[in-house]
Amino acid sequence: MAKLTKDELLKAVEEMTVLELADFVKALEEKFGVSAAPVAVAAQPTAAGDASSGEAKEEQTVFNVMLTDAGANKIGAIKAVRELVPTLGLQEAKTLVESAPKEVLTGVNKATAEEAKKKLEAAGAKIELK
Repeated sequence: MAKLTKDELLKAVEEMTVLELADFVKALEEKFGVSAAPVAVAAQPTAAGDASSGEAKEEQTVFNVMLTDAGANKIGAIKAVRELVPTLGLQEAKTLVESAPKEVLTGVNKATAEEAKKKLEAAGAKIELK
């Protein structure tokens, strides 16, 4: 196997879709036994004492993308769903869109969820991230 240079590898990653990149990251995590999740750092106490020192809310890192309504442009929503989930055939995507509210993506990171939300909302669908 030919060894890729750093620039060639970056170019290959740059050309990946969001879903391909998510699968690539998952494969790297499994292969090397690491996690791409950010490491939580303990907050430093303030000198005056923080009045709101209750439990700090952890930021959600894993999302489910829910299609709540296909909107007026069902065809656009179906195309967007097929783009996001390339393993779905036309009939499966149509069924998913018509049976809203329905989960489109499960257990994706924030960037993937936001990208999916933008694409689906651009197609006229209503989306909820959970």
